[in-house]
Order: sequence, then C-alpha cells, then structure tokens
Amino acid sequence: MALTALDARTALVVIDLQRGIAAAPTQPYGGPEVVARAAELADAFRARDLPVVLVRVSFAPDRADRVPGRTEQQGPGGGYPEGWDVIVDELSGHPGDIHVTKHNWGAFHGTDLDVQLRRRGVTQIVLTGIATSIGVESTARAAYEHGYHVTVAADAVADITPEAHANSVERIFPRLGETGTAQEILRLLAETHG
Repeated sequence: MALTALDARTALVVIDLQRGIAAAPTQPYGGPEVVARAAELADAFRARDLPVVLVRVSFAPDRADRVPGRTEQQGPGGGYPEGWDVIVDELSGHPGDIHVTKHNWGAFHGTDLDVQLRRRGVTQIVLTGIATSIGVESTARAAYEHGYHVTVAADAVADITPEAHANSVERIFPRLGETGTAQEILRLLAETHG
C-alpha cells in the first residue's frame, strides 16, 4: 500500500528505542539505523510543532509489574542491567516530547497515551521502533482499534528475525493502515505541513 496522507494533527510515536533494546541485534535493520531514521523523523515533527511520543518499556526491580500468565516462550530471565530502559541519547533531551512508560507490549494498554493524543487533537500516528512484531505491532493494532489513522515507517522498525519483521510489514500493517519509508514520510510531511 502506498502512503497517501498525513493528517493535520499527526503524532510520531517511537516504540522502545531505549539503550537495552536498541543495542540488541535486529533485522533487517540494525538498532543504529532505526534510531537514526527515528531521530530524523522526530526532528521533522518537532520542527512543525507536531507531537513526538517517546514510549519505553520498564519494570520494577522485583518485576512485580510484569504481565502474568503462562507462555510457551519466556522473556529474558533475571534482572536488567542499569540504564537498559533509558531512551537513547539521539532522541532524548527535548522538553516538549511526551513520555509514556508501559509494562506491556503495546503502548496503549495501562498508559495515558490515548488521553495524551486526544488532548492534542491527534487523528493519525506514525510508528517507528523495535520490535516490529511485538511493541510496534501491538501499538498499531490498538491505535487502529482506537480509531487513529496508522502509518508505519517500514524502514524505521526492526525485529529479532527478518521473518517476524516481514510478517508484520507485509501482512499485518496493510490491514491496519499504510506503510512508507522514513524518506517518503518526510517528503509527505514537507508537502503537507510546510
């Protein structure tokens, strides 16, 4: 699907680009590539006074706030290293950004993301981040269910495996909205928002 439009009140929502996640090996793009493209998008959104939302996942030291339930595949065991949940330097330090901390895969459940977006009149979100099939896809699904127009910067998301990334980009995201490259989004942003 081709990228067709950006609404007047579009927000950039950056998923889990934090030190511990952006440093992990990802496919088909490495963390530094995803971070660089997300930072370029964030700068363009900020220059046009459009909201930038930095979402991070974090847990209490005792991990009591993790989602319970039996799963066949377990997440990382043990604790997390100090600073793993800090937003990467390339995206941090902008006082006007909205910060959301989640304890689930998706950025809507159990957070004030929807309230923050609606108070600003946002009708569309552009998503970027890691991992494509987990945090990004979960957030895209919830955004669609909440009535937002959804756009995914397909070259500014990455996953643990290329198969998981491809499944989301090729099969899931086209059913939830539109996809485009970071450059296509930047070009459309310049055309429609000056």
